[in-house]
Amino acid sequence: MSRSLKKGPYVDADILKKISRGKARDNTVIKTWARDCVIAPEMVGFTFGVHNGKEHVKVLATEEMVGHKLGEFAQTRKFVKHGGKIQKDLEMAEAEKQKESGAKEEAGKEE
Repeated sequence: MSRSLKKGPYVDADILKKISRGKARDNTVIKTWARDCVIAPEMVGFTFGVHNGKEHVKVLATEEMVGHKLGEFAQTRKFVKHGGKIQKDLEMAEAEKQKESGAKEEAGKEE
C-alpha cells in the first residue's frame, strides 16, 4: 500500500538538515539508515551512504532518482550464481576458448 497523497512523501528530517549544511557535488558522504526516505529534488548531487544491513553503499542522487526511495539503490541481498559444478565447468571451457581466440588474434597481428 502506498503512502497517502495528503501526507506527502516521507523525507527524513535529519537528512534534510545535513543537506542544508553541505554543498552538492561535494566528496562528503551523508550516512543514513533511512532506506525508506524518498529522494527529493533538493537531494540531487549529494552522495548518500545507504545502509544495506552490513555496510553503507554509496549512492549519488541524480535527476532520474527523484521520487524513488534511497533503499532501492542499495541492494540487501547478494546474488549467487545458479548452476553449481556443471555451470562452473561450462564457464571454464568458455574462458579457455576466449583465451585461445585472443591468442590467435594476437599472433595474426604480429605477422
